[in-house]
Amino acid sequence: MPTAAIIGGGPSGLMAAEMLLQQGLSVDLYEAKPSVGRKFLMAGKSGLNLTHAENFDNFLNRFEKDQLKLAPFIRHLPPAAIRKWVEDLGIETFEGTSQRIFPKAMKASPLLRNWLRRLEKLGLKIHLKHKWIGLSEDLQLHFSTPEKNFISSHDIKIFALGGASWPKLGSDANWVNIFQQQNIPITPFRPSNCGFNVNWSNIFLSKYSGAPVKSCSVSVSGFSETGDFIITDYGLEGGVIYTHSRRILNEMREKQRAIISIDLIPEKTYDEIFSLVSKEKGKNTLTNHLRKNLNLSGVRASLLREFTSPEKLKSIATLTKSIKELQIPIYQSQSIDRAISSAGGICFDAIDTNLMIKKMPSFFVTGEMLDWDAPTGGYLLTACFALGRGAATGALHWLKD
Repeated sequence: MPTAAIIGGGPSGLMAAEMLLQQGLSVDLYEAKPSVGRKFLMAGKSGLNLTHAENFDNFLNRFEKDQLKLAPFIRHLPPAAIRKWVEDLGIETFEGTSQRIFPKAMKASPLLRNWLRRLEKLGLKIHLKHKWIGLSEDLQLHFSTPEKNFISSHDIKIFALGGASWPKLGSDANWVNIFQQQNIPITPFRPSNCGFNVNWSNIFLSKYSGAPVKSCSVSVSGFSETGDFIITDYGLEGGVIYTHSRRILNEMREKQRAIISIDLIPEKTYDEIFSLVSKEKGKNTLTNHLRKNLNLSGVRASLLREFTSPEKLKSIATLTKSIKELQIPIYQSQSIDRAISSAGGICFDAIDTNLMIKKMPSFFVTGEMLDWDAPTGGYLLTACFALGRGAATGALHWLKD
């Protein structure tokens, strides 16, 4: 019976293990932490967005330049198949208003428990507190445990060690040096799906730190998305900000700064707002005038004042433009250890269509170790599941050749 080692106990590694076990292989999973799926459980704290129910071509388009890399794997495990797989584990799902798919329990722990139960029945051997620290001269796996160091030999090796975000949960990218020693090309890691720093005034921050801003249209580099974001003590974070994170980061790299443009009242046109702002104020202050005529108050009204000078507020034209295109300059992102995910990793040119490293036969790579990127909204997790399946399928093909 062929033996397989899975190094890393996140979603991609667990999916690879399941595929191999179903084909009768003996599988050992090595995890450096005291438990598996730690980042998966963290994602579940905000509801565990499993995948997305939008049109499949539109779904693939969300991966932008990485679509060609990922599509072959996602086509074999598309969103509908992931939803069925979750429900086969006894976990009910539902489609949210934004077409995102969630477990009804809105957390990851029941799914992970049921999944591990299935894997254990299939014969998975999980080795916790086993940190992969390198390769022997004949390219066998070298592990460190609290008790000892040892070398393990397997017919195939699938690496699912994650990227460089949330290192305290296990994705610390310590594996980079080991592969670089084997002359495997690696794109440097950078933050993705992250928050961005904004220089708030003390007055604004004291009132609105932690405040949500709902249903705004946010534009970056000519692309617009409608959604929610949150004011934080350091700046901005939240769904619609994460959606734009790649564009913001790219613009900062090219121009040393990025501009986030926010339409504070997307349901009204420029002309409608101009007309309402033009109404006679009477004895009302501008604050009351905007509240009564535009229902613009609270954090939105304060955002307007935060980034619009008093002189511009006096002009109906510039005030209207600020309401529809409030520009917030961004110079810095949050660090990679606070990002939801990371971009960068082992270059796809270094692997074959089976996800095997070309220079290292029997070594396969999956998940966020590879150089790809995706927005939140179920896209990240879908790609990790699909790549895990892809690495296992690739390993099975290689064994047969």
